[in-house]
Amino acid sequence: MRDTVEIGLGKAAQRGYHLDDVAIVPSRRTRDVDDVSTAWQLDAYRFEIPCAAHPSDATMSPDRVIELGRLGGLGILNVEGLWTRYEDPSKLLADLRTVVEADEPITPRLQEIYAEPIKPELITERVRVMREAGITVAVRVSPQHTLALAPVILDAGVDLLVIQGTIVSAEHVSTVDEPLNLKEFIADLDLPVIVGGCTNYQTALHLMRTGAAGVIVGVGADDDSTSDTVLGIRVPMATAIADAAAARRDYLDETGGRYVHLIADGDVHTSGDIARALACGADSVMLGAPLALAEGAPAGGLWWHSSASHPKLPRGAVGSYAEPMGSLDQVLYGPSDDPYGRMNLFGGLKRAMAKCGYRDVKEFQKVGLMLDR
Repeated sequence: MRDTVEIGLGKAAQRGYHLDDVAIVPSRRTRDVDDVSTAWQLDAYRFEIPCAAHPSDATMSPDRVIELGRLGGLGILNVEGLWTRYEDPSKLLADLRTVVEADEPITPRLQEIYAEPIKPELITERVRVMREAGITVAVRVSPQHTLALAPVILDAGVDLLVIQGTIVSAEHVSTVDEPLNLKEFIADLDLPVIVGGCTNYQTALHLMRTGAAGVIVGVGADDDSTSDTVLGIRVPMATAIADAAAARRDYLDETGGRYVHLIADGDVHTSGDIARALACGADSVMLGAPLALAEGAPAGGLWWHSSASHPKLPRGAVGSYAEPMGSLDQVLYGPSDDPYGRMNLFGGLKRAMAKCGYRDVKEFQKVGLMLDR
């Protein structure tokens, strides 16, 4: 039964829970941490950790995508970002840091540099560099530009296509433009497609029915997101993931065994958040701001969402981290000298799984949860 409350005589609302509202309950068994696997497999592609990178230029350049891929995660390059608009955006990224340090308005500067047109030849070049590195190549495109950019992306030879917006639906209605029909588009492809974000059971189920291999749950909300104040949309991630997991279960029955992976995007800051997201039913998490803590991040410790540079309605502030906490390897695998779970993210996940007695991510999704807030 749904937990609903009456807002007033004419309106009721479902009660939702964020990740920090729930706690993981250990079982009767513990397990040696060395016997635990955090591996995740999407279609034919295996990753050693359930980590997909949020496709922000602040943290994902072609070189950074390659580094994350070699460390066992899934890096995703935004083909509508700076790396496909400029031959070398490094100076622009350094200038952004200067603007932040001078305490000047940064959103107008973001809008200005993202006004440069996307260059198809740069998409081809960036994908070529990533392919030659021998990693799984994934790129992100928005639903609005999918039809226009898809021929270039597909000809370049990517392994995974991510169609991501703030909210993505299987049925977009428009009287102005021809909408993207996700089901028809995915059916014509011979590579796995990840779509999202979504926030509830019904949308998740509809996205699964398009043939997507993975569905992104959430809108990437974190401390620097302003979707709440601009759009009034706030996603209680624990509830959203659990609802999407219920949709996956029903879709599994409906199709006789087709499994769709869930990627939690939002409200994930620490190793404990990763553990709670998987415990609610996610197969992987999408990390954004936590990767800005690593040395060598493209924007030098700045962080922003792709929607922060929207030319008409920017949604997202620019976060700034004064000092890196360690290398990307340390952020993912440790060792850590931070007692708050911001380093050794997947070592922390592995230990949580071991404390609860589970061998792998699939088993860990069955762990008990308790509301304690």
